[in-house]
Amino acid sequence: METVSKANSTWRTIDLAHCGLFATLMMIGANITSFAPFLVVGGVPITLQTFFAVLAGLVLGSRKGAIACTVYMLIGIAGAPVFAKFSGGFSSVLLPTFGFIVSFIFSAFVAGWIVERYKTLPSYIIAALVGTAINYVFGTNWMYFAYTLWAGAPEGFTYKMVWLWMVAPIPKDIILAIFAGFFAYRLQKVLKIIPIK
Repeated sequence: METVSKANSTWRTIDLAHCGLFATLMMIGANITSFAPFLVVGGVPITLQTFFAVLAGLVLGSRKGAIACTVYMLIGIAGAPVFAKFSGGFSSVLLPTFGFIVSFIFSAFVAGWIVERYKTLPSYIIAALVGTAINYVFGTNWMYFAYTLWAGAPEGFTYKMVWLWMVAPIPKDIILAIFAGFFAYRLQKVLKIIPIK
């Protein structure tokens, strides 16, 4: 009984470490624009958050990947400067771009859910691309409704304009998603973090 309890305790500690690691990676990825301020288009920072969110799901699985992204979001809401441009605090919830932060949770969960069931290299790449697509669809629509309902929309604002803002980061995130798929597949074969069912 003691041996089982100790094993369960060790597994829980590892889970926390994994989630903490990816939450930290997202904090780092969020603030790349601090060193390259020109990587901001239409008020949307071009960051590595989507890459790390999708990677969390691919490497940790649906549950732990989503938890890692949730921890990151809650730390930021609590006031730590972990969002893009070292921002944070509860007021971030009202920002038009906050939908992208929420979407990381869904992106990680769905990407993880796919690779928990299909463990081939194409599945990892597809899962990464699906996770990235979720990030864009959820985040962009949130931003549109935010500008429409409570944030001050720029002159001539339209739904098409919101998606035009996304044109700049899309190629980068597609390339990173494919890389995440390759990387996570190789990493999973070594670490075997996601149990084979």
